[in-house]
Amino acid sequence: MAGLIKREDIDAVRERADLREVVEQYVTLKKAGIGSWKGLCPFHDERTPSFHIRPQVGTYHCFGCGESGDVIAFLQAMEHTTFQETVERLAEKYGIELRYEDGGKGPDKAEVGRRQRLLDAHKIADEFFQRALGSPEAQIARDFLTGRGFTKDHAEKYGVGYSLQGWNNLLGHLRNKGFRDEELKDTGLFSEGRRGLYDRFRGRLMWPIGDMTGNTVGFGGRRLYEEDQGPKYLNSPETPIYKKSQVLYGIEHAKRNIAKKRQLVVVEGYTDVMACHIAGVDTAVATCGTAFGEGHIKIARRLLSDDGTPAEVVFTFDGDEAGQQAAVKAFNEAHQFNAQTFIAVGPDGMDPCDVRQHRGDEAVQAVIEAKTPLVEFVLRRRLREWDLSSIEGRHGALRAAAPVLTQIRDDSLRSAYTRELAGWMGVDPDEVEKAMTEAPRAQPRRQSAPEENSTPGPQYQRPDTRDPAVMMERQALEVILQHPARLTAEQWEEIFTVRFTAPAHQALHDGIRIAAAEATDPRTWVETVRQEVPEPLRPLVSELAVTALPAKTEAHLDRYCYEILNRLVELKIQHEKANLLGQLQRMDPAASPEEYRKVNAELMELERRRRSLRAAE
Repeated sequence: MAGLIKREDIDAVRERADLREVVEQYVTLKKAGIGSWKGLCPFHDERTPSFHIRPQVGTYHCFGCGESGDVIAFLQAMEHTTFQETVERLAEKYGIELRYEDGGKGPDKAEVGRRQRLLDAHKIADEFFQRALGSPEAQIARDFLTGRGFTKDHAEKYGVGYSLQGWNNLLGHLRNKGFRDEELKDTGLFSEGRRGLYDRFRGRLMWPIGDMTGNTVGFGGRRLYEEDQGPKYLNSPETPIYKKSQVLYGIEHAKRNIAKKRQLVVVEGYTDVMACHIAGVDTAVATCGTAFGEGHIKIARRLLSDDGTPAEVVFTFDGDEAGQQAAVKAFNEAHQFNAQTFIAVGPDGMDPCDVRQHRGDEAVQAVIEAKTPLVEFVLRRRLREWDLSSIEGRHGALRAAAPVLTQIRDDSLRSAYTRELAGWMGVDPDEVEKAMTEAPRAQPRRQSAPEENSTPGPQYQRPDTRDPAVMMERQALEVILQHPARLTAEQWEEIFTVRFTAPAHQALHDGIRIAAAEATDPRTWVETVRQEVPEPLRPLVSELAVTALPAKTEAHLDRYCYEILNRLVELKIQHEKANLLGQLQRMDPAASPEEYRKVNAELMELERRRRSLRAAE
């Protein structure tokens, strides 16, 4: 383990490092007298340059905001790296060998060399993909970008590229650059079959995933061709330089704005990040095929370090049930932020990319500005699950909502929401206080199962398969876990929008949604799902993965899988029809003829889809 760097070596770094060279990577400098340079301050907004540096003495100072320091402090502030990380980075850049106190050692040179080779491979791959975006074959990729409102300049700014359709285009390119297969195996850029390595990403729109310092450490690829049977989004697997729980897409573009504006906006996809930044929401980032977790929270806390001013984290989730579940999970982690947490949902459930495409940049900004406190969103969601017109419904709603209030650390804010909740439910505030007092004893909070932190204990009871709908859900999960390769791309799309009735099944479904973007090897598929669900449900995943299916031949198995998944989709359609029928019954055709016809048309389309599923069987 590395010890403290010797003081004289730190001084040597300060002496050798060229402050002007480092600062000019971030600030345009102009001569401001003998030995002095000035530019617009990177630490605050200004129109007249007040940021000055003097390379000879290795110091910078802003006369506008008062920020000052040496080359190490500057790089720390710009890259949000620790003191030791910054010194080691500068030492490597300027060829200084560091020594450590108490016999400690610095980074292992061999390991540093291996890491650098991986970074070099990713840099070359990044350039290769970007060049390929201009090829004739990549017209489908360019059309995809254009169709979503992105220009060539936008693609270049965010390093968007294209992976050619062949099996070894990138492989041959990196081999020609001197990389050995043993090295290439560790990059995550290739899969391995009986004939050796082959390109992992083929015929996809590619986004480079960078670390905090801007190094490309992984990629995300979007499916473009109908014959591509892989997941819609395919990310790099875990490698020595890429840990999905420790990276946020777009962080290299957003980090300075996050620190400056004290705001972090979390969106769901690569195009959403691009759309937000282009629209002026330049604090947006996205997770890479996984839920927003502890590793991401550490990044957020690092960027939103407490300086006495309010900070906020805004989550933008889809308006569907899965998005709402993700919001609840985010709320359960909110206590780890030294910031206020909010949720922003686009009109009609649209994501930021769709909002920008159909309504313009200002509409994206308006979505973020219209954010709702996350605690309020979660409380209202709890109440929607109960009939507040009945005594039993109010009692159940109170038990469901009380644990949410207990997680509010601010006493005055908790009191305010206690009164607010009492008003929404039409009960005395004392009843809410009593439910809060009883909630921790009734529902112990377990960090290993985030969804249970704010919901009643029975949520993860074993599903009752005597209910035909629940039994069908179980059978569908068995198929998905045991035979993911038998599902078509269209079936995956449908499955991702299904809402399961049994809470435990829905939690598994959420885990499958996340895992599907990551696991491509059938040998690791089930374990990947296990790691994405709350710990109490992991045994259930294993159980479903080994349950025998009622099929004796491959043909019979294909038919069984197909029919089970069709029934799952049909159940979803029936639920949607029931909701629309209820909406139709509450409408006055004379008062809203257009809306009435629209709902009727939606009903007819759902019925057409249902019949087509039955006909396919």
